[in-house]
Amino acid sequence: MIYELLFPYRNAASWLSFLNVLRYIPFRVIAATMTAMLISFVVSPWFIRELQKKQIGQVVRSDNPESHRVKAGTPTMGGALILLSLLVPTVLWADLRNPFVLATTAVTAGYGVIGFIDDFLKIKHRNPKGLAGRYKILGQLLIACTALGFSFLNTSHMPADWVAQRLHLSVPFLAYAKHPIVLPLWLYLPFAVLVVVGTSNAVNLTDGLDGLAIGPSMIAAGTYLIWAYIAGATFLFQVRGQLETLPQYLDIFPNATGGELAVYCGAFLGAGIGFLWYNTHPAQVFMGDVGALALGGGLGMLAVYTKNELLSVLLGGIFVVEALSVIIQTSYFKFSGGKRIFLMAPIHHHFEKKGWPEPKIVVRFWIISILLALFSLSSLKLR
Repeated sequence: MIYELLFPYRNAASWLSFLNVLRYIPFRVIAATMTAMLISFVVSPWFIRELQKKQIGQVVRSDNPESHRVKAGTPTMGGALILLSLLVPTVLWADLRNPFVLATTAVTAGYGVIGFIDDFLKIKHRNPKGLAGRYKILGQLLIACTALGFSFLNTSHMPADWVAQRLHLSVPFLAYAKHPIVLPLWLYLPFAVLVVVGTSNAVNLTDGLDGLAIGPSMIAAGTYLIWAYIAGATFLFQVRGQLETLPQYLDIFPNATGGELAVYCGAFLGAGIGFLWYNTHPAQVFMGDVGALALGGGLGMLAVYTKNELLSVLLGGIFVVEALSVIIQTSYFKFSGGKRIFLMAPIHHHFEKKGWPEPKIVVRFWIISILLALFSLSSLKLR
């Protein structure tokens, strides 16, 4: 909104020339990050007090580790604050005419609504099950299909360079131009929807310890920030005697207007940092499904729009392992007649059962996430 309102006046008078700074994405990324942190730090104390007054507290499952008993009653649905801190700076500092920003923020908000309903039902009925899984998945599928259909089917409003290569699949550590993989629309679109819905639910499964989900989410968002900015870098520089753009030099999917997603990523980081201040062990507030589903949906959209659908498996390795541990545990339990592979799933509970302190698990998962992010970024040159 600030970009939309003020940038057109940069040439209206000489003293307004400073508004030219709004044309630069790095400036708006920093502004969005700081705005998100400011909102979070200012609003959080009041928000947590209101949650306590209204007795909106965590409902702990009876089969959770014994150490989780003390978490019962801790204010939850703090993800609503994350959404506020994420969406407001995005609206203020991003170009709202950009279709990638519009679709990503729409999915983030829509998944937040689903998570809100789920959390509300848990608290109202004091039942940790909340919204039935089939309704939750159905809502996620409808929102993802609508947003991605807006991009992949109605292409008249989309940038020409993106439309021409929208069905291409980028394989990590292989040169994009030299190893093109083009999928038919009927196959790519369901695959993209699966990436968004799968990432959302994987982040939700990871949200079981203080600070566990928000840390890897911020690390992934920071990685996508770098990728989105590079993909949108259209400036030319000389390489081996010829002029090339940065995406051409690195041989990645070019998206001239996709760099605007970096502003969303900056707001994501700022909102995450502000929330982590109150969510670190021992947590004063939990994000709940309203936060976990929304953040996961946003990360899934970033993976699709930056053409990192396959790389997201590596970048979000923690989320993938958490989800797989649940799938493996559930499947083995059914087919073996009640036997288990892990002491408890998701896998972070397995380590709790083994006696690992909660902060130890969380920090080690963060370290693994950082290593995976660095390895993912190394694919920019290892081609």
